[in-house]
Amino acid sequence: MPAENASLVTEFILMGLTDSPYLQLPLFFLILLMYVVTVLGNLGLITLILLNSHLHMPMYFFLLNLSFIDLCYSSVFTPKMLINFTSKRNIISYRGCMTQLFFFCDFGISECYMLTSMAYDRYVAICNPLLYNVAMSPKVCSILMLGSYLMAFSGAMANTGCVLRLTFCDANTVNHYFCDILPLLHLSCSSTYVNELVIFISVGIDIIVPSVTIFVSYGFILSSILRISSPEGRSKTFSTCSSHIFAVSLYFGSGAFAYLQPSSVGSMGEGKISSVFYTNVVPLMNPFIYSLRNKDVKFALRKTRSGRTF
Repeated sequence: MPAENASLVTEFILMGLTDSPYLQLPLFFLILLMYVVTVLGNLGLITLILLNSHLHMPMYFFLLNLSFIDLCYSSVFTPKMLINFTSKRNIISYRGCMTQLFFFCDFGISECYMLTSMAYDRYVAICNPLLYNVAMSPKVCSILMLGSYLMAFSGAMANTGCVLRLTFCDANTVNHYFCDILPLLHLSCSSTYVNELVIFISVGIDIIVPSVTIFVSYGFILSSILRISSPEGRSKTFSTCSSHIFAVSLYFGSGAFAYLQPSSVGSMGEGKISSVFYTNVVPLMNPFIYSLRNKDVKFALRKTRSGRTF
């Protein structure tokens, strides 16, 4: 039986971010502005890295992939959000909902592993600088990149496949602005035990493992920084990874706030607001986080503006 025939529901209604008529227009322009800046910022960073050969190193290779992921990630949600602000009912087909869920999981998990790869790159650069060219060779970087995408694809397939096996009877109103896993589980009229088990395993593999890896990497990095005798040396070394620490804190912190708080603490409305942070704000902020305090990126930007790339 085809997956779409396993459900009596052929379409879902997305409730959106808010049902207040007074907030629809201001939020529309706010989200639209954020999306335009996100697209321009990430495309600009990708172009800058591609055009300047002195940025063709492991750190910026991963940053290029992170910008690509952020660009795609924000595009999964924002168009439907904007439609919701301008229409009475934001309808999404069953197939469209499952597709959105897949790419939500895929790009969300990809970002986790890409941030992990960047943490490993900083660890090798600071703790084992003499082995950096060997440990972060083009082959190793390619393996880390492909591994990130493959792990994300596997996690997205597992979670989406489990949702596809569910039956949706009459209820089809998703209390969210996109097809997230938990709101869909609440609508199902069949058992969700397997889905909850898969989510538990997926979180264990795709969230906890990268988080622990990043935490351990920066534990070693901090230890190495503290052993540097010169205050200027410590400051310079710390500045090379401070942007990444902030980006990791922003992404994992906002995701944890949205999914790990008890249901009694925050309402669904608060959950939607916090999810806006990691689905829209994080992709918006990353290009600025990695460029404002990065001398190489600012130097490349000046050279590109003057028409000289190298």
